[in-house]
Amino acid sequence: MQAEQKIYKYPYTYSLELGRELPGFELSYTTYGTRNDGDDNIVWICHALTGSSNAAEWWDGLVGDGKFFDPAKYFIICVNVIGSAYGSTGPLSIDPKTQQPFYRNFPLITVKDVVGTMEILRQELQIRRIKICIGGSLGGQQALEWAVEVPDLFEELILIASNALHSPWGVAFNESQRMAIEADPTYNDNNSEAGGMGLRAARSIALLSYRNYDTYNFTQARDNPDQIDDFRASSYQQYQGDKFVKRFNAFSYWILSKIMDSHNVGRNRGGIVHALGMVKAKTLVLGIKSDLLFPLSEQQFLARHIPDAVFQEIDSLYGHDGFLIEYKQLNQVIKAWQQTNGQLQIAKIG
Repeated sequence: MQAEQKIYKYPYTYSLELGRELPGFELSYTTYGTRNDGDDNIVWICHALTGSSNAAEWWDGLVGDGKFFDPAKYFIICVNVIGSAYGSTGPLSIDPKTQQPFYRNFPLITVKDVVGTMEILRQELQIRRIKICIGGSLGGQQALEWAVEVPDLFEELILIASNALHSPWGVAFNESQRMAIEADPTYNDNNSEAGGMGLRAARSIALLSYRNYDTYNFTQARDNPDQIDDFRASSYQQYQGDKFVKRFNAFSYWILSKIMDSHNVGRNRGGIVHALGMVKAKTLVLGIKSDLLFPLSEQQFLARHIPDAVFQEIDSLYGHDGFLIEYKQLNQVIKAWQQTNGQLQIAKIG
């Protein structure tokens, strides 16, 4: 499979939902496969909080040669969201007004802003219709916002472990992570590694929301009943924090968590129920039974209010992270839904 990573440069001022502006922006995006003559084989993947445009890397059970989203069949595109750390304009980008990185001066971004930049790219690429738009978590929030904003764009919409409004519970988790970052005195420094120890702690907090009690009992069990220190759960949290700091930065993480908090498809649209009623795409909503961060009730709400949407529950030991892990179930349920032309309810699996 050949991936093509590209940069799209938008040279004009981009007005943000909260009133500030970006003096232009860049989007890093990756494509796989070839657009066919009818332009009816396009799959647009929206990534989650700390993902990149390389969907075949972080969703390798779904994207790749011989996988469900096979480049031999589809033209697949994934865009790194603005504010992120993987090539698109973000806090470490140069502010042309100061000729220095933005750092903490990067403006607050909303999901609507993220979708607006992708819509600009979509028009630049002259993509008239997208066969499938799919995303999990923050990726699902983007996909839903886009389907409401441009209702005729998607043929199929697949929302996984996501919601219509980011909950107070989700905001509280994000705020706790931002507090950890802000408690690191180096976060006030203007360098790319600032806030690293705070980011390390923030990632540890995040993992607790991505997994659950049973996950840790199974994967990080005590070595013996009498153990009093050096727990596997402790070393796991430390390891994941260290690993994350090597690939991300505190400024982008702070911004991305704010993007997630901003999610509300009903804002300025007459409320959430009215907004969901605007979706025209055939919609599959997937929820994970053990998800603590985006509980099933949020996906069930989406399916009730998106016209003719189908809801499907899957089970996973891994909680919210199941959308990145349970490839077999995801492949099975998406295939079954497509085979019924998005009309029939599917038997529970898992």
